[in-house]
Amino acid sequence: MRIVKTVTFDAAHHLHLESETRPYKRLHGHSFQLDVEITGMPDEDGWIADFADITEALEDIRKILDHSFLNEIEGLETPTLENICQFVAKRLKPKFSGLSRVSVSRPSIGEACHFDVA
Repeated sequence: MRIVKTVTFDAAHHLHLESETRPYKRLHGHSFQLDVEITGMPDEDGWIADFADITEALEDIRKILDHSFLNEIEGLETPTLENICQFVAKRLKPKFSGLSRVSVSRPSIGEACHFDVA
């Protein structure tokens, strides 16, 4: 079985590795959606994980990312969707052994990254 929790955040960034002809090099912002999936069999109470615990952990991460300049966050100096997924997974995996996927998307422009956590 798999459970999913979703949060959103808004943040600014730039991708300094892009060529001068790409608009990503300029400072800009997005509304992001973060989805976390935890896989496993329900315990004796019928839960894979307590949604309250997931919500609390995601709120801690959201507080770091929301209304921030992502490039200034340690570990996100190059804030691609791929790096944001890994940043989130690194923080959640110790708390949720069943963490199976982290997805970060920018719904308004139809872009997403899905990181299948090993």
